[in-house]
Amino acid sequence: MKRTFILFALGALALVTGCEAGPTNSTAARNNSTDTNSTMKFPLQRTETEWRKILTPEQYHVLREAGTEPAFTGKFWNTKEPGVYRCAACGEILFKSDDKFDSGCGWPSFSEIAAQGKVIARDDSSLGMHRTEVLCANCGSHLGHVFDDGPKPTGQRYCINSASIDF
Repeated sequence: MKRTFILFALGALALVTGCEAGPTNSTAARNNSTDTNSTMKFPLQRTETEWRKILTPEQYHVLREAGTEPAFTGKFWNTKEPGVYRCAACGEILFKSDDKFDSGCGWPSFSEIAAQGKVIARDDSSLGMHRTEVLCANCGSHLGHVFDDGPKPTGQRYCINSASIDF
């Protein structure tokens, strides 16, 4: 029991000190997206049963339950090949490899989205902190968070779970 608690605490610390901790507000993301805290209707609608059938258990946890994969474990955190990154749930193009950079946090990081309207940013006050969550605008799936500590010229760091994207 004690060992389990210690492992849980270490995992929570890694989560909070990696991409999940950062500046608490993302003005640019909010200005480039639709900020919402209400239940939304997205162009692609599926039942939770349908999502469970098409997503792996890890993808379902991240995309539909706003989970986070452990740092440095996702398949795309260190990918450098040219191409585009799509939502793993619906296939929508979200990010370009030209905008991917190594933030050192262990999750894929992007300085901007592929095009206006591809993601939605909304306030996230979970885990006792204020962050800006990023959702796919097409299907509403959780992708990760965006912070104001990215490289110029945007200053944005879209910190995205590998489980939420396909390359």
